[in-house]
Amino acid sequence: MNKKIIKKKIYIKTWGCQMNEHDSSIIENILTKTNNYVITKNPEKSDILILNTCSIREKAQEKLFHQLGRWKNFQKKNSNIRIAVGGCVATQEGKKIYKRARFVNIIFGPQTLHKLPELIHQSYHTTNLIIDVTTSSLKKFESSINTRVNKKFTSFVTIMEGCNKYCSFCIVPYSRGKEVSRQHKHILSEIKKLSTLGVREVVLLGQNVNAYKTYDYINKIKYNFSDLLYSISRIPKINRIRYITSHPMEFGEDIITAYKYIPQLTNFLHLPVQSGSNKILRLMKRGYTIEEYEDLINKLKFIRPNISISSDFIVGFPGETHQDFQKTLQFISKINFDTSYSFIYSPRPGTRAAKLADCTTIEEKKNRLSLLQKKITQQSFQWRRRMLGTVQSVLVEGSSKNNTQELYGRTENNRIIYFFGKSELIGNFVQLKVIDINYNTYLKGVIN
Repeated sequence: MNKKIIKKKIYIKTWGCQMNEHDSSIIENILTKTNNYVITKNPEKSDILILNTCSIREKAQEKLFHQLGRWKNFQKKNSNIRIAVGGCVATQEGKKIYKRARFVNIIFGPQTLHKLPELIHQSYHTTNLIIDVTTSSLKKFESSINTRVNKKFTSFVTIMEGCNKYCSFCIVPYSRGKEVSRQHKHILSEIKKLSTLGVREVVLLGQNVNAYKTYDYINKIKYNFSDLLYSISRIPKINRIRYITSHPMEFGEDIITAYKYIPQLTNFLHLPVQSGSNKILRLMKRGYTIEEYEDLINKLKFIRPNISISSDFIVGFPGETHQDFQKTLQFISKINFDTSYSFIYSPRPGTRAAKLADCTTIEEKKNRLSLLQKKITQQSFQWRRRMLGTVQSVLVEGSSKNNTQELYGRTENNRIIYFFGKSELIGNFVQLKVIDINYNTYLKGVIN
């Protein structure tokens, strides 16, 4: 008689960007693949608690310890519970986490996800802290190709990790390591497999995604980001290609030209500019000017007149004057950004910007952020208004939570649109006419 396997329950909590969300899905795949674990949404009934952290924003460390404090109570009731901390804060802080939270069992980095089954097994045979925060490795992808579909018909695919830019405000090169690219044959194999599972849209991920480069040893040629885009476009059933996050310095003519020849590239680009002041860009060590960024966008718009541009902005960077901020507002109008992620500058330990003098009050920073976000919201609304009456290609993702007869999908320019239709449409592309808009987010449509 076969002995029944009792699977340990794992709860994973994720902070931060889509890279972290994707890493968490890889963790799920790796652990459930062993047949010893099952994922649960209830932390109180878990055997293993995993916190996948992000250190981009200020006070990430305090947020970490508040969460661990809540989990400590679970461990007090059940000493067999194992607590693991991963992600960028784990790499950045290392053993410092254990000094404040001695009940933590495992500390791992973004590049050591594939070791988790082994690390968890070790934790049950020792009372010592187990720590592995090695950087600059892609073995986690070799260990488990991610064939789990993140959204039903859209999937994230990491193509590279790390960054070599060392912007003065950014912690990524220190927490994720230097740039390292996956072999293109592995990426293409993963996407082909995803396409057989029903995926119709891929989102390529990387801290500096368009810096992707590797070497084609068969043909003995360099293979860069635009080469990868062309290769993916030739995979049947992959109808859309998106990517985040790209850097203006790496946005060469070859990528711009790709928008002319690859219809699968969506009419939506997220390209962080951070500031509209050249002085601030120099202090940020961004490596480009406002004029160069604008020239890049103009070239793209010549090929794709209706392309929608999204960006990142940091408000209140050390040295930013009222005049510098006004230049940012003027630049937002000039480019006509559609959407943005915008934040008040927060110093990250170990970065060059953390040493810069910061004389702007928090009240002034909050006021600037409010003005910037209000301007972006107004422009975004105007973008939606221009969509009224137009016909949009929409990938249908599922049924509305509030009305099962109503479906929803996503337009090329990343808008959610609701419409009435049959469930058989889910997973397919439909042509919808936009008949109504919401000021903040969504659209309403009818089948054309």
